Amino acid sequence: MLNYLFHTGPPVPTMLLSKEYVGYLAREVSKKLIAGEFVETKAPAALTTRVHAVMLDELSLEDRINDEVRVILEAYSEEMRNSGANYQEMFRKVKSELVRKYKAVL
Repeated sequence: MLNYLFHTGPPVPTMLLSKEYVGYLAREVSKKLIAGEFVETKAPAALTTRVHAVMLDELSLEDRINDEVRVILEAYSEEMRNSGANYQEMFRKVKSELVRKYKAVL
């Protein structure tokens, strides 16, 4: 229990919005796109499915970047231990570099 409350390991990835809420948002965006005549479709469900997929992909971008940071830091874990580098600080630095590399907006 205490390990859960005082987690000192690497950050645990979590998407900020639940998948159910993203589904709701996708349905609402699709309705507004159709109602505003921004898109024309004979298959509103297919449009909603595509919008949902794109939204999930975009919202999970930070999780994918965090995973890549962990892989990079794992490769340098021995050097970091030997030099006394702070994991959280290195995580932030590497993540900033990857965000810049991918031109992501988080």
